[in-house]
Amino acid sequence: MTSGDPTAGTVRRFLDQPRRMLIGGQWVESRTGETLESVDPATGRPLTTIPRGDATDVDQAVRTARTAFESAAWREITPIDRGQLLDRLADLIEEHADELALLEAHDNGKPVRVARAVDVGSSAKLFRYFAGWPSKFEGSTVPVSPRGGLSILNYTVHEPVGVVGAIVPWNFPMSMACWKLAPALATGNTVVLKPAEETSLSTLRLAELIQEAGFPDGVVNVVTGTGPTAGAAIAEHAGIDKVAFTGSTNVGRLVARAATGNLKKVSLELGGKSPNIVFDDCVLEDAVSGAISGIFAATGQTCIAGSRLLLQETIHDQFVEKLVDMARQARLGDPAKLETQVGPVTTPAQYQKILSYIDVAKGEGAKCVLGGGPASKEEGGGQYFVKPTIFTGVNNKMRIAQEEVFGPVLSIIKFKDEEEAVAIANDIAYGLGAGIWTQSVKRATSVSKRIRAGTVWVNTYRAVSFLMPFGGYKASGLGRENGAEAIEGYLQTKSVWINNGPGGGNPFIMKTS
Repeated sequence: MTSGDPTAGTVRRFLDQPRRMLIGGQWVESRTGETLESVDPATGRPLTTIPRGDATDVDQAVRTARTAFESAAWREITPIDRGQLLDRLADLIEEHADELALLEAHDNGKPVRVARAVDVGSSAKLFRYFAGWPSKFEGSTVPVSPRGGLSILNYTVHEPVGVVGAIVPWNFPMSMACWKLAPALATGNTVVLKPAEETSLSTLRLAELIQEAGFPDGVVNVVTGTGPTAGAAIAEHAGIDKVAFTGSTNVGRLVARAATGNLKKVSLELGGKSPNIVFDDCVLEDAVSGAISGIFAATGQTCIAGSRLLLQETIHDQFVEKLVDMARQARLGDPAKLETQVGPVTTPAQYQKILSYIDVAKGEGAKCVLGGGPASKEEGGGQYFVKPTIFTGVNNKMRIAQEEVFGPVLSIIKFKDEEEAVAIANDIAYGLGAGIWTQSVKRATSVSKRIRAGTVWVNTYRAVSFLMPFGGYKASGLGRENGAEAIEGYLQTKSVWINNGPGGGNPFIMKTS
């Protein structure tokens, strides 16, 4: 932050005060009074403190959310007015975009330029998109024909599931919070949201804007705390009707198991080990750029990272040379500066994990042709910086090819032809995303059809829109976020039968057709 920057001054004032969590319209400490430190990953210095909420705090938030869900203030609001609340929140996000982006840069380590354009900018548009949905939840009349002389009107209505528990990760704090809040609120649910303990600040500021937008107290509640305490309490709580989780596959399995206690709805957006497949008929420069952004954007801390680069053997050497030359130009540095392209790793634990995987790759016999360790201050690094790293000579059985590193580490795998490329691409537990680089329409369509992944990009990579469903196959999750399909996960359907004639009939013998 620079002293003369008004946005920096606003953020500084926000960080000067210990933050509290939002329950029932009130900003409160945890019941125990315990706190957690929020740390700037670029410097290692503390930013502020947040409450260390636990199961007791979650229980209070759930009860408050249930009361709000059943209250006239929320239940009887018209669909149009609910949409206007979402629109007002979008306005406020846009008004405070620079502030939110700078908070994200300091708390998460994401370059502020990226946070401003992608995380904050897309969140405002996301709320505008879902603001149009509340008046579109139309049921239908069904021509059921009961026998026995009855005159029956049959119709369906779509209703909110109730109280939603949302658990979001540290890599895209604001975006992932909004991905869950927008459809949940558009459909009339109330929410208990737990941000990642490492990156709660942008969500807490967003919660202030939610209050300012005019949402009734208790409709949105934010409980900060750790995953094993606050997160687990949300997954297990019998008062929550749906849990929406984004995070690792291992934790996603725990959430799914916990949710079976009251058979709550579950949506899980989990890990990935995405293949980015480059055929020899590609536009080489475009594919090189796509490979770079596919793995090094967001410091590789994204579930859809193109971490397995599959290169056709006829262009392997030429491609690697161009790739390394371009990757060397990446500018590491302070995420609060506009010129920074690669920021720090967000958490100390993740930093150590990435370095350990680099050692694993070297031990497996992969050849490190770029990076391969921490970035020094002379290279633009700071507290938790890892140099963009590229390995060649990787085969798909290596751990570096099968396990999610979640960092700026690229594994390059050769393939001979289309059959082998598809086989390697699908030989993985995950199925979140995949890329294909080719000028052949026939190849693009045929390979896209055969890849087992929720999203396939052709001649681009990491394109995401709130208009399009997002989610994975296999161990990459359950359900979809964004687009019309996201709405379905926050609604339930009710069938209504109305007898318009005399008598009720005998329910034990009535037949329909």
